[in-house]
Amino acid sequence: MYDVLIIGAGAVGCACARELSKYKLSVCVVDRESDVCEGTSKANSAIVHAGFDAKPGSLKARFNVRGSRMMPQLAKQLDFAFINNGALVLCFDEAQKGGLDELKERADINGVPAELISGDEARKMEPALTDEVVAALYAPTSGIVCPFEMTLAFAENACENGVEFRLSTCVRDVKKTSSGYTVITDRGDLDAKIVINAAGLYSDVIHNCVSETKLKVIPRRGEYMLLDRTAGDTVKNTIFQLPTKMGKGILVSPTVHGNLILGPTADDIEDKEDTATTAGGLATVRAKAALSVKDIPFGSVITGFSGLRSVGESGDFIIGEPEDAPGFIDLAGIESPGLTSAPAIGEYVAELVGKHLSLEEKDSFKAERKGVTKLFSLSVEERNKLIKEQPAYGRIVCRCESVTEGEILEAIDRPLGATTLDGVKRRTRAGMGRCQAGFCSPTTMKLLAEKLGISIAEVRKNGVYPDKGGEG
Repeated sequence: MYDVLIIGAGAVGCACARELSKYKLSVCVVDRESDVCEGTSKANSAIVHAGFDAKPGSLKARFNVRGSRMMPQLAKQLDFAFINNGALVLCFDEAQKGGLDELKERADINGVPAELISGDEARKMEPALTDEVVAALYAPTSGIVCPFEMTLAFAENACENGVEFRLSTCVRDVKKTSSGYTVITDRGDLDAKIVINAAGLYSDVIHNCVSETKLKVIPRRGEYMLLDRTAGDTVKNTIFQLPTKMGKGILVSPTVHGNLILGPTADDIEDKEDTATTAGGLATVRAKAALSVKDIPFGSVITGFSGLRSVGESGDFIIGEPEDAPGFIDLAGIESPGLTSAPAIGEYVAELVGKHLSLEEKDSFKAERKGVTKLFSLSVEERNKLIKEQPAYGRIVCRCESVTEGEILEAIDRPLGATTLDGVKRRTRAGMGRCQAGFCSPTTMKLLAEKLGISIAEVRKNGVYPDKGGEG
């Protein structure tokens, strides 16, 4: 029997795992996918929100502000990409400037630095802003992050500190027992004293297994455009539009890797698996982004994608234990700013676990983790030394992103190493460039096949390998 079983290996689940790995507990993370970060966490705006938008007193405000403050140190400790680039919220109509005043008031209550500026002042900061901008709110503590790297960093560090990960394992049901809960999966039953429900879009399904007070999570689809690095310096800050009840509107933002991202739309749908992009959705992204920033080089779009947000009916995060299911901790409705809030939610979950179990800190806890080597971030001398010692680092596989064979092999060999093309892509960026894996896929597939001991025809882009259980 585990002390704690976490359902879901996204940003929130892995942040909880990392936090709980500090203590002398047996912890297991279960996920139906073959890798971590396969759900909501892999397809979002990649923004570390400052916390000016969240309603004061809400769980979103509490965990957003705390998570934002934690991010710089975590990025340094766990070696994932984070840039404190700041954000501007734009207003295009004098009659709507009251919306900026409201955001400024929220920022003040939440303890978030923010400044109201004129349209001309905003254009001095960002010359590409359109002439229609009449005012803006500037939030200097906003940032950008790589959501893949962050989630992987939490997961790898948790794994190195003793957390067990059971991937390719689909949860079918959860039953109460005299000593806790039995989690029924397609690969056998798992017993735990505490269950943490971090199942994202399926957190309502998992919750409803154990509680008579039912939850409903609404999938909200957001479509994006990603532009090549040649467009990455169009803006320096993250550019928001005044938010509505459906979200923060279409943003224009640099990414930590030098691209430009536009989106998302916000469409509530029924299908928890529908991540299709649509002509209408992408047209909306294009038109609304152009309201904020002029001369966006749309000819540099290299891909479109969509992600699904997990929206709770309350409008706030749903965090805590149902009255009729003590020891079952819900982390449901974790939409934006969920990515920013993840590490702070992890801290709070440890507090909740501590009400049921004794939390004794490990002397052996390793707080730091080193990410996959990025050859071209090293000095020439360091590169030459590494290539001399390991020649695979001297062979380029992905020309667009300058990823070497050595980096790909390292990504496969790591704790919770890559087993699919997408797994390699998220760890190394091989396949994320202008040609979108057109050049590097054959070599990457060959390397995966050799490392996994399978034929090249069996290598998957994503998903579960049939001979490893779960649903393919």
